[in-house]
Amino acid sequence: YDVEAIIRVGSAGGISDDVKLRDLVIGMGASTNSNYAAQYNLPGTIAPIADYGLLRKAVEVAEGRGINVAVGNVLSSDTFYNADPTFNDRWKEMQILCVEMEAAALYLNAAKLGKKALCLLTISDHIYTGEALSAEDRQNTFHEMMEVALELA
Repeated sequence: YDVEAIIRVGSAGGISDDVKLRDLVIGMGASTNSNYAAQYNLPGTIAPIADYGLLRKAVEVAEGRGINVAVGNVLSSDTFYNADPTFNDRWKEMQILCVEMEAAALYLNAAKLGKKALCLLTISDHIYTGEALSAEDRQNTFHEMMEVALELA
């Protein structure tokens, strides 16, 4: 399809105390508990990261629109519900902003193919405060994230 850049938009669960419901999070890096990168047989551990040009432009667009934005490391987790009750605590200690499920694989695929990728997330719930948007709010309030993505396209 001759895709040169892909932008993921989606929801995420807040982990950091610095993110609130409806905040936009831009994933600069994507930590993961996945074994996805093993397929590349690298002689070490790779850090899946966003394309800096897309990231910089997304921050400029978001700030220009007055959107609450946080940029940093997100967690791409294979487990939606983890049996370990300390799982999120340990990621929070490492300054992870939120948890989602796709960014690490997206960033790794882009790196392998020499393409650009960025992950934009709206906080839909917060793991520590217990706050959560309703299904209607999720449907109707994610437009800011999508408008930022469209500005980058």
